[in-house]
Amino acid sequence: MYRIGIDLGGTFIAAGLVNEAMEIVDRASVRTNAPRPMERIADDMAAMTRSLLERGGLRREDVASVGVGVPGTANAETGRIEDANNLGFADEPFVPLLEERLGLPVRFGNDANAAAWGEYRAGGYREDSFVMMTIGTGIGGGIILGGRLWPGINGAAAEFGHMTIRRGGVPCSCGRNGCFEAYGSATALIGQARERMLADDTTLLWPLCGHDPDRLEARTVFDGAREGDRACLELLDAYTACLAEGAANIINLLQPAYLCVGGGVSRAGDALLRPLREKAAKLIYSQNAKRNTQIILARLDNDAGIIGAALLEE
Repeated sequence: MYRIGIDLGGTFIAAGLVNEAMEIVDRASVRTNAPRPMERIADDMAAMTRSLLERGGLRREDVASVGVGVPGTANAETGRIEDANNLGFADEPFVPLLEERLGLPVRFGNDANAAAWGEYRAGGYREDSFVMMTIGTGIGGGIILGGRLWPGINGAAAEFGHMTIRRGGVPCSCGRNGCFEAYGSATALIGQARERMLADDTTLLWPLCGHDPDRLEARTVFDGAREGDRACLELLDAYTACLAEGAANIINLLQPAYLCVGGGVSRAGDALLRPLREKAAKLIYSQNAKRNTQIILARLDNDAGIIGAALLEE
């Protein structure tokens, strides 16, 4: 049997046909074009699913279910998206809309939870405790305990980005101050780098972004650091210190076998992983234990969201 996994993002809707070996054998994508009515997004998802079936020569009976990862709070009991503010959705009857169009069982959950589940299931991890921290526009994640995804009582578990690491710190989009996301996300790093640029006209950040601060990306800071630029090195030293604060909090709370780092910033590889490991090791409560959480980089990159959505259960 096959499954369909769909990752509903703010920019693209990505779908994949997933086989029993948890491999994506075919893909489709369309632009999200948000904000627009949920019905139109469900129409696109249904069209993508039908296209994948037709190209694979499959019937509906060959597909066990369709799973969707959504960027917000997904209530699996009611099938409603309770909140997805970057898409403009609040209390939308998502699952009924999609099941009506497909005639197939639909499962759904938070997109970061789905990515964690996909990374864990298809990434070859053997331990039964695993936490994924995704670093991109914001910071999200997913928790696997006892070999099972832990969504929380309302599907909103593992919002790591909204734990406080600086009481009274900078404002966060959630309305609180000092959140992990406000210091450790790609968005935060870009903001910090822009401030440094305005204070330092000698930094390599200027030529690396074409002298246009609006073109600055998180990877630009890593590029500058590789060139030995002092401003970039100092920015990354402070940034990875903030990441280590959040990572240590997660480890101290859950002590999982793995803390897996995914999302766009994780593509910096060892330039991110090495200082994060070194700084977090000094902050965890169990630092003298014989065995501690391994901080690692995600193995599946963007495929984890599609695979994890496909593998969501009732």
